[in-house]
Amino acid sequence: MPSSTKVWLITGSSTGFGRSLTEAVLKHGDCVIATARKPEQLQDFVERYPETVKAVRLDVTNLTEVKAAIDTAVSTFDRVDVLVNNAGYGLVGALEEYGEDQMRQNFETNFFGAVNMIRAVLPVLRSQGQGHILNMSAIAGFTNELGFSIYGAAKFALEGMSEAVSGEVGPLGIRVTIVEPGPFRTDFIGRSLVRAEHTIDAYNETSGKFIQFLDQIEGSQPGDPDKAAQVLIHVVESDHPPLRLVLGQYAYRKFQQKIQSLTHELDEWEAIAANTDFETTPLSH
Repeated sequence: MPSSTKVWLITGSSTGFGRSLTEAVLKHGDCVIATARKPEQLQDFVERYPETVKAVRLDVTNLTEVKAAIDTAVSTFDRVDVLVNNAGYGLVGALEEYGEDQMRQNFETNFFGAVNMIRAVLPVLRSQGQGHILNMSAIAGFTNELGFSIYGAAKFALEGMSEAVSGEVGPLGIRVTIVEPGPFRTDFIGRSLVRAEHTIDAYNETSGKFIQFLDQIEGSQPGDPDKAAQVLIHVVESDHPPLRLVLGQYAYRKFQQKIQSLTHELDEWEAIAANTDFETTPLSH
């Protein structure tokens, strides 16, 4: 295998972003450990790219399967260059409407699933002295929506973890990028979006409005997942990849609005809130 060829491990390869990215990476000439809870859904990749793809069963909440996927990557292609934490799903509704198990399972997949993968792959990346971790968040992981209280919270947690890990592993030659897409034309709304167990009429005009918005845009989302896949390949090949990668005009507008709102609020309250320290030398870090 040429030294320029990269080995990618992509979770959730069977649908949505994961499928588009797997296809793009294979066409690019790189190798992929393509994973899914139902690996038979990846058979078309195996038939078309028998030398450069390996389909592996993986539930990111199952530590045994997580370790096996990493071991398979190393035994098949000798290394892992890029881990893409893409597996996940949405949960929509008002906070009061969710079932207890719904909330915890969403965190188990969207946050702890990525943590499981990162912890398992880091020994490999450290031994190589290089690697890149792409954590698929969402614009809701930076500026949340009414109705995404738990899903967005899981993505916020993913982003907070990613910021710290980026600093921890950067000196070891390992890069981390948080990917924040807006609405893309995948099956996220139709297949990967779980609705709250209960419906409470009091929330019809808040989270209910957002659910209506999602239903209305299903099938006509502005984002093109194939174009996004090409951007991710470009990021991995960049000498200076970003910590945050915002994808799509919708997400860019939401991101900018959040920054402007934060800046305004920070400035407005600085005179009162910043003067709460003891009269000592300020900390620096």
